Amino acid sequence: MEIKTVAIVGMGALGMLYGEQLQKVLPAGAVRFVMDEERFKLHKNDKYEVNGVEQSFTLQSVAQAEPVDLVIVATKFSGLNEALEEMQGLVGPQTIIFSVLNGISSEEYIKERYGDDNLLYCVALGMDAVREGTSLTYQHKGILKLGMLAKKQRPALAAVMALLEKAGIQYVIEEDILHALWAKLLLNVGINQTCMVYETNYGGAFTNEEARQDMFAAMHEVITVAQREGIKLTEADFEGCVKVLRGLSPEGLPSMRQDAMAKRKSEVELFAGTIIRLGAKHNVPTPVNQRYYDIIKAMEAKY
Repeated sequence: MEIKTVAIVGMGALGMLYGEQLQKVLPAGAVRFVMDEERFKLHKNDKYEVNGVEQSFTLQSVAQAEPVDLVIVATKFSGLNEALEEMQGLVGPQTIIFSVLNGISSEEYIKERYGDDNLLYCVALGMDAVREGTSLTYQHKGILKLGMLAKKQRPALAAVMALLEKAGIQYVIEEDILHALWAKLLLNVGINQTCMVYETNYGGAFTNEEARQDMFAAMHEVITVAQREGIKLTEADFEGCVKVLRGLSPEGLPSMRQDAMAKRKSEVELFAGTIIRLGAKHNVPTPVNQRYYDIIKAMEAKY
């Protein structure tokens, strides 16, 4: 199994980041950004830049879509159902799929629609890519954590590893990929939501004592729920997340705070929404995540 053609669904920061990297090592036109007809007509003549360098990205309407070797799902969670519809023409029997979305849910949605024979599990970490208009800037490409849940997915994993090595995209293989997904959810439930609710930056989430206490409490709700789900999330994972967060630029803003400032819908369903639903399933109280959820929904209702 060799990957010669790639379709990326979603042209935000992560989609453009991986598109730029992959098209350097594949033939012209082999990497495509696939979108609905309306978006295609609107953007087909746009000029794109990455770190100041003009890019010859190939855009394609779903109407022209044909099966490819690899589909990368890089939408916002709010656009996932639409993306799964748009992907239909891209997915053949051998098509590999992985998602770079936050949270623990996107793979389940993909599995329900397309099966899991060639579905990989992925966590995208450490990138600082920011898209403004048709321009993308980044300093750190970050790292992909990849894994599989069934032996039948091994050929797909090997093919993706070969492509990433060719493109110089850093990755690690996680033996327990579900733990890695939950560990990132732990971090995001804490910092993303706290910065949005308290209208602050990374530094403020720690210097504001009330914000810090809420952040830590929300994260511990994640740990309790994860353990009920059979995921071995522990206090060591919490301490690891806090260490990462303390190492970030104090003036930096996580994605949900940026969403709020731009009056965009956030990923609260992916974070607090997930923890509240699983908490109810296991009779685990999740009061901080519930309060965050209610506050964020009220904020979004005013946009």
